[in-house]
Amino acid sequence: MVVFIHSYLWIISLASAMGSLLLLSELTLPGTYTPPPCSFNRVTINFTVTSRGRQFDRLGLMYLGDIEVFRTSTAEPTARGIIWTYIKEMNQYNALWRTPQKIIFDLGNLIDSTYTGSFNTTLTATFSTIPTLRLAADQILPISARRSGENGASAFSVPTDNASVAYQIPQNAERAVVSLSACGQATEEFWYTNVLNTEVYTFEEEIGTLYGYSPFREVQLLIDGQLAGVSWPFPIIFTGGIVPGFWRPIAGIDAFDLREHEIDVTPWLPVLCDGASHTFEIRVAGINDDGRDTASLSDAVGNSWIVTGKIFLFLGPEGSTTSGTTPKIDASPPNLQISSEVTTNSTGANETLTYNTSASRSISVTSEVKTSNGSTFPASWTQELTYTNLNILSAQGFTQYTKQTTTGADRSSSGYKNIYSYPLIVNSTFTTSNNNISITASLSRGLDFSLNGPSVFPSGVQSFNGTTSPAFFALSGHQQQLTPYTSSPLPDLMGARTITSQSGNAAFLSAGNASFSAGTTNQPFSFQGSRTDALGTNLELYRRNVRAVNSSVVSDGEVLVGGRVPSPLEGQRIGVGEVEVVRGEGRGVRSLLGRGPGAAKEMLVGGGGLGVGRAEE
Repeated sequence: MVVFIHSYLWIISLASAMGSLLLLSELTLPGTYTPPPCSFNRVTINFTVTSRGRQFDRLGLMYLGDIEVFRTSTAEPTARGIIWTYIKEMNQYNALWRTPQKIIFDLGNLIDSTYTGSFNTTLTATFSTIPTLRLAADQILPISARRSGENGASAFSVPTDNASVAYQIPQNAERAVVSLSACGQATEEFWYTNVLNTEVYTFEEEIGTLYGYSPFREVQLLIDGQLAGVSWPFPIIFTGGIVPGFWRPIAGIDAFDLREHEIDVTPWLPVLCDGASHTFEIRVAGINDDGRDTASLSDAVGNSWIVTGKIFLFLGPEGSTTSGTTPKIDASPPNLQISSEVTTNSTGANETLTYNTSASRSISVTSEVKTSNGSTFPASWTQELTYTNLNILSAQGFTQYTKQTTTGADRSSSGYKNIYSYPLIVNSTFTTSNNNISITASLSRGLDFSLNGPSVFPSGVQSFNGTTSPAFFALSGHQQQLTPYTSSPLPDLMGARTITSQSGNAAFLSAGNASFSAGTTNQPFSFQGSRTDALGTNLELYRRNVRAVNSSVVSDGEVLVGGRVPSPLEGQRIGVGEVEVVRGEGRGVRSLLGRGPGAAKEMLVGGGGLGVGRAEE
């Protein structure tokens, strides 16, 4: 039985042009968290936001001290106003919640005569105790700029910042996992549409300079200058991305909770536990090319990537020392293949640009680890990744077709296994006529994410294990039972698989002082549990299929462990025709959505402009 223990309430209001953010907590000083006077092993947060007016989608980061614990983004508001709620499991940070913390919520925003929408947000935390829970880390260290002492946000901005830290790792660490949080902003928001460096001037006369470094990105973790693992990022599309009409009211996959990537660094413990200082660095690479279809990883990318990391440590007995063999690293550079072709029209001007990019790589890190009880075990981390991307720019750059697929398989000797696939197809056309601007687009994208073994993050199956009726959270943040009830306990589940996709068509029109966007989006979603008693067999725990047309949910079906759940959203309308978007001041219409050339959407997080929200007294 789940027992409710305590709830703290934080009220966050962001309304001024400077974006100063007031954060209050019950019985504590502003910006200070004090643990509740009770025991708990589970923490959830409820993030609810209202907004009205005209505004970009904005990136938001929540920190406990210097450690990022939640990365989200905002929906783009309408003139009538919108509201959304996101609920997130946070017990992976129990080591932080059990001690006083400074809380910083960095939500950059800009209010002026054009962009009138403020974000009025409420964040609540619920502390509870449940009978069984997976093991959480004993200590968490930030890979961040560590600016909380100055009431500042701690994210690095790459490539401007050197995203590196140094630590003496506790010598009794017996397991260590690093998580990477990274997403592109400004000229890197639509990195998967970027061109090869030698092609950035292909349509200079027609639409200006394109964004470069190729459509491939690799987020790297280096320990003492050596590659420990990588993340090939999921293509996040925020709620103003491609065409705003896609995302009313369905948000892009992961846009409200940007997923972090795990890298098991346990094989490095024989080195990390030697009592010396060791560096942890995050880099983001693209591709450099020579114009003759030869490619190599670049040392830099465009401006910019917002990155942080965390080191999750699981400790042995105090006073013990972990030892072992030096890790053996097999991490050859990725196999990169590129090609490009430009065609011209009857006037001799460039008409089309077609470019293909593919990559694959394997990584293996192995060692022997000896722990406090004298036992020695083989520790390993392996990754197998593939990537393909086709981009076709036609009509002198005003039409772009993108088809991309990323697949990966990450495995650890701990039993952790993560298999994932990210397909994406986008086709968009930009036009101008008599000072009117229009965009039409089609979209098909997906996420297939399978997670088994001891992840440092909740997989979602914890709410189902050993129950006859799964416990879920109402929008208030309190747990409530949802029917149907199962006649017998569900089987034990060892992992989870999430399969979802989004497809549709949307259009945008800006005429005079008014802008309008409408569209159709379909999203099926399936959440499955991996059965412990039947390896390789998944049990569907939850299914939902939503269809939105012109800002209204026209169908919404939910099934929870075999029974339908009534949906409160079907038939809701948020106000078609109220979208007002003004982006960039470039020569090309592509700048309207920050896809260049021209001025990209201003990056405001972490002090990148006006509107850095932070906790203040």
